[in-house]
Amino acid sequence: MGRLRYDGTSDPILIEDTTLAHLKIVVATKLRRQESFMMTWRPVSGGVDKRASVWIHPAIPLQFGFESADPPPVDARLVADMMHALNASGELVLDHLIDPR
Repeated sequence: MGRLRYDGTSDPILIEDTTLAHLKIVVATKLRRQESFMMTWRPVSGGVDKRASVWIHPAIPLQFGFESADPPPVDARLVADMMHALNASGELVLDHLIDPR
């Protein structure tokens, strides 16, 4: 299980390595273009929040941590679908991509 650390102070968002690899490409593409956006997901069960959102901005630090040292396979179609959904709404919703455990 990979981890996305946002802003250096929040608890990491737990995301399976392959999904995190796709997310990294989408986020990096948007931030490279200096485009901010909202990202929403259902946190791992057991926490207080049942739904969480963060504003992703180029000035806010992000760290992608992978459980495996080997890069996971990337499906260009999934990246394109994620990017299309994000561009259409301004929000990247990860509900169907993160295992709520």
